[in-house]
Amino acid sequence: MSLSPVERVRRIAAFFVRPSIGQPMRATLLVRLAVGSVFLSSGIIKFLFENQGPGRFAKIGLPAPEQLAYFVGGVEIVAGIMLILGLAVRLAALPLIVDMAVAIATTKLPLLFGAGPEPISAMPKTGFWAFAYQARLDVTMLVSCMFLVAAGAGLWSLDALLSRRRWEGRLMRDPRLAGDLSAT
Repeated sequence: MSLSPVERVRRIAAFFVRPSIGQPMRATLLVRLAVGSVFLSSGIIKFLFENQGPGRFAKIGLPAPEQLAYFVGGVEIVAGIMLILGLAVRLAALPLIVDMAVAIATTKLPLLFGAGPEPISAMPKTGFWAFAYQARLDVTMLVSCMFLVAAGAGLWSLDALLSRRRWEGRLMRDPRLAGDLSAT
């Protein structure tokens, strides 16, 4: 069966907002809340503290550090809130995966090769152990976002609530369910 382009797009879009069924609800909720809170606070910090936003992006050597820092901060705030609420979680996690991959590539991988913008106290300055120590949060957040893309928001989420309402609306409009059922 060949799907039309419109149907393909509809199915892809549905994947990003459809809650997953049959998964541990509490675990997914905890991952969403933890990851969302970290990204929300990280995004806010980029706006509040120059050395954590534009200053840090400039130190790393990223182009247009001020604009990029505020853009990334805004994405982290919006996506973090979406994760906390359980709204389009799969879609919200995608830019955060890119965020973490870029963070690892620009600030952690250089440590493996004897360079890096991050000072490390009481640890080797470069090499595997410096990388492992400095990358632990970034890698955890990256893998957690990948989990959320795979698992979705879970049943305790706005995605699940909205999905239930859509299904209820479809059932109410189904002509097979219309009419007097007691007459049969």
